[in-house]
Amino acid sequence: PSMLDTAGLSALQSVVRVNAERIRLPGRENMGLLGTSYLLQVAPNLYAGPAAYRAFSGQRGGFFTVGAEASWRRAVSELMDLEVGVYAGGGGGGAAPVGGGLMLRSHADLTRDFGGYRAGVSLSQVRFPNGQIRSNQLGLVWSTDADFRYLSRSQLRESDSTASSAVSTAFNASITGRTGMGFDRVQAVAGFYSPRPGVTRISGGPLNAKIGLVGVRMERALTDNNYWGIEAAGAGSGGVAGYAEYLATVGTERAVWGDHLVLGARAAVGMGGGGDVSVGGGLLLKGAAYSIVRLTRDMGLTLEGGYTRAPQGRFRAVHATAALNLILDDPFDSAAPARTSRSEWVGGASRYQAARKDGTVRALDAVTLKVNRFVTDHVYVTGQAHSAFAGGAGGYSVGLFGVGTQWPVSVFGLTRTRVGAEFLAGAAGGGGVETRGGALAQPMAYVDVEVSRQLSLRLGVGKVKSLRGPFSSNVVDISMAFPFGVTSHAFR
Repeated sequence: PSMLDTAGLSALQSVVRVNAERIRLPGRENMGLLGTSYLLQVAPNLYAGPAAYRAFSGQRGGFFTVGAEASWRRAVSELMDLEVGVYAGGGGGGAAPVGGGLMLRSHADLTRDFGGYRAGVSLSQVRFPNGQIRSNQLGLVWSTDADFRYLSRSQLRESDSTASSAVSTAFNASITGRTGMGFDRVQAVAGFYSPRPGVTRISGGPLNAKIGLVGVRMERALTDNNYWGIEAAGAGSGGVAGYAEYLATVGTERAVWGDHLVLGARAAVGMGGGGDVSVGGGLLLKGAAYSIVRLTRDMGLTLEGGYTRAPQGRFRAVHATAALNLILDDPFDSAAPARTSRSEWVGGASRYQAARKDGTVRALDAVTLKVNRFVTDHVYVTGQAHSAFAGGAGGYSVGLFGVGTQWPVSVFGLTRTRVGAEFLAGAAGGGGVETRGGALAQPMAYVDVEVSRQLSLRLGVGKVKSLRGPFSSNVVDISMAFPFGVTSHAFR
């Protein structure tokens, strides 16, 4: 349940959790599995939110699932907590026997409060109901609590209606600290890997072609010059459809020409695989140097070059990328007053007819997670992750980015309905779906209806099409949206 903090913002307790375990696959094969989740307290002791799982050791590099998790937590002593929960999501990859891709994970965790974080052991079961994986195991879990501070839908309406008033200005000026998930900037990334001479595929053939990449980075400042973040990218060309990577990064940077030019360096570690790219168990290491040219007060262009390797596999490559850098916040500079921006988290499922590499066309169901950030009252940018959970396409995943527009409409005199449209482009592959290189486009239109004080039901239709292959289908999407407001103070 949300409460108001001292600045008048709504606040929900949030939990960031990381768990690691080793699961058993058929043939006595072991695979290291790393899970991350971001959960919000939706009722006393009850938490829910998005989660993802990824292989980090073994021989299934590229294995990845995304979905939602719910958990119940209760103190059993002054320092010990018991937590039980369940995760449901879709994915696969790494040629793992996942069937249609639906993954279920139930768990019971016993953790100790160490002050600022919790750590302990987890007993879990991982299974793919329409695949061949069913495993019980012990693992390790770490978590930390925080506050998710935001403007509720009603507060957003009040802010919109008084945007030019002294009341709104005073309210914004009173807000300090980060809101939302707390990221300070986001970057939409495009570029390529150039594999080094002698790099081969899992199947044994040479990996010579440049691999086109599209992705996103989200970063949070530690000091004026240092930051940490997360990044995700997928292959859009190069004959490795289905390749994807997910990494954590730390970096440092410094302005060298006023606020117009920034130079920096960063390192990243994470997991990747798929698309016949040889990464072993999936571990990736990356180092890079970059420059940022400021285009406007809150937007810049990032140019980066670096080197990436998979220590457990044969993949070695230099990379070059360009990124559109959207600066959201600077908690270390409160000289500028806070301003309000609307955001949305959207989760649901979509269905379409997917062309397969065996020449057939069959229905495919995918779980969808979307993050929207409005840049004007009616225009937003969006990043989305889709992953198959039914339809015999386990391992098929999609990463999309795009722009959208949304407008309120009056029904029976009530403005609780919105209509919207968006154009998306990105990369997809895996699961035997014929995307031929991976690049695809997806225009969508939708109707959004408020069903509670904080949630909306969203129904969408559209078209998904591979830019090079035969994959082309109508899309139906159903989802729940959580709209909220965030504030930003100044700009890095």
